[in-house]
Amino acid sequence: MIRSAAPESGARTPDGTPSRRGLAILLGLCAVLAATWLAGRTAERWALSDLRRAARSAIGLQVGVLLAEMQKQASLPLALATDPEVVAALGPDPGRGLLDRVDKRLAQIAAATGSAVIYVIGADGLTVAASNAGSDRSFVGQDYGFRPYFKQALAGGAGSQFALGTVSSRPGLYLARRVGTGAGVVVVKVEFDAVEAAWRAAHEVTFVTDARGIVLVTSEPGWRFDTLDAIDAAERARIEAGQEFGAASLKRLPLHPIAGKPDAVRVARGALPAWTAILSQAPVPGTDWRLHTLTPVGTAVERERLQAWIIAALATALVGYGLFAVADRGRRTRTRLAEAAARRAELETRVEARTRALRETNAQLRAEIAERQRGEAERERLGRELAQAGRLAALGQFAASMAHEINQPLAAIRSYADNTAILIRRGRSDDAAENAAAIGRLTDRIAGLTRQLKGFARRASPRREPVALRDVVANALELVTARAAALDVPLAADRPDPDLRVLGDGPRLEQVLVNLLQNALDAVAGRPDARVGLHLRSDGGERIAVEVADTGPGIPDALRSQVFDAFFTTKADGLGLGLAIARGIVEDCGGNLILAGGADAGTVFRMELLRATEKSPGVDKPLGATP
Repeated sequence: MIRSAAPESGARTPDGTPSRRGLAILLGLCAVLAATWLAGRTAERWALSDLRRAARSAIGLQVGVLLAEMQKQASLPLALATDPEVVAALGPDPGRGLLDRVDKRLAQIAAATGSAVIYVIGADGLTVAASNAGSDRSFVGQDYGFRPYFKQALAGGAGSQFALGTVSSRPGLYLARRVGTGAGVVVVKVEFDAVEAAWRAAHEVTFVTDARGIVLVTSEPGWRFDTLDAIDAAERARIEAGQEFGAASLKRLPLHPIAGKPDAVRVARGALPAWTAILSQAPVPGTDWRLHTLTPVGTAVERERLQAWIIAALATALVGYGLFAVADRGRRTRTRLAEAAARRAELETRVEARTRALRETNAQLRAEIAERQRGEAERERLGRELAQAGRLAALGQFAASMAHEINQPLAAIRSYADNTAILIRRGRSDDAAENAAAIGRLTDRIAGLTRQLKGFARRASPRREPVALRDVVANALELVTARAAALDVPLAADRPDPDLRVLGDGPRLEQVLVNLLQNALDAVAGRPDARVGLHLRSDGGERIAVEVADTGPGIPDALRSQVFDAFFTTKADGLGLGLAIARGIVEDCGGNLILAGGADAGTVFRMELLRATEKSPGVDKPLGATP
């Protein structure tokens, strides 16, 4: 019951001045407002930071999905370009039966690999065979000589282009490969419907642009062939000439930058309300494409801001109320303490709910970590498969020279056998025994050569043990000497000390040396000053360097940083895996493989290995890169 306490509880005293309680209430409201505004701004910054981190993490996964879809089809044109039936279909008179078989086979391959369509174009630009030959929209007989991917492949061996199909009216990436020396081109079309569907399911706008800023792949179908920037008249004319995007208007995307926020944009979608998003982008490796994502910020920021306002208001009110309760004892104190207890219970409920959400998020993160570990194990397995593939590919390069090495002792064995039969008939048993011994030595020679081939082709598991460097060098030279002689290239090699041992896997180190020597022979073939050398470098320390040098044209500075990248090659018929696999083998052995010199005249590759000592077995000590 309130008595004569008006000056204490009212806003003003009888003389008109503000009361203490009124001042306290006013100051408390100001404090709550200030804390709420400050907490809202802080929560907004934190929410935006969280969204940016999540966007950066998600965009890497989306780039990986896109690359996996592209790389799944990347090797198919190369394989088909060497297919005998495809080559025959581009001949002067292939015949209807052969073309029907090629059509059927291309259809089977397209169905097995998920390719949209596979077709073969003659040098005149007319399609001679296609996987959709029996459909209403068959490509057979269509003229694609105007397409840039056809011109690129015919001129340079390979070509690619993202365009709208002139017959199917469906967009896709065209991967082309020249057949032979220019008889025609094999083309594989890749469509990204599955990737776009996955992006749409993620409820974020995702799209890919080329170097000109034109949208190629997108989760928003209405944005396809729109542009980030205006396209000039000359480029529009070139696009129309190549019929890249049909009748697309190439209009600007409805993205409007926000002043003061370089990575934030306003997105307008016709009659729908505009919304704010964080624009993230990342390059797609191996292409001139860029992947962009738009992460909505409205809901997340508003939620965090509202939560911060509530928590800040409650905390400030509780602190102020506590101070006020200490000064205003009695009944008002007990009543307001009860209200404060109710508010604290509500706050604890909110905290518990937030903690439960965090536990669920942690469980999800642990599941994602386990998935990434499985992905890493799969990547290592694929690396070992690539190493084996590189080794088997190298076998094909020196198989002819090895046949020459084996044919010589075989001819000698036949001669010795004939002479032995004659000597036995004449009773010259001692001379016959000498011939038999010579046959045994030649047989051992052939066995050694075949043993080298089998050891080189055997799938190796990563291991590190002391091996004799002299044996590694000798076995590698034995495999390439015949090819060097056939090319008339002098091959000078240092012979290591018999007791010199290094840490590694002998057969895999032989593969690296054979690959480097084969590359050197390819580089100097046909040059007047052709020379290849294998030299040892040692400063007496724990490292042994083996250098392979040639007098070839050298590697330009612009390409030196890419020589160890997978699928990078300067050879017209190369796969680009040799040096990448070689570096991986040397690093597995604890060493390092670098391009040491030869920018303008000649090339020098240096393989650095750890010297083996008595304590070396089981040591896993990486060798740092040497500039």
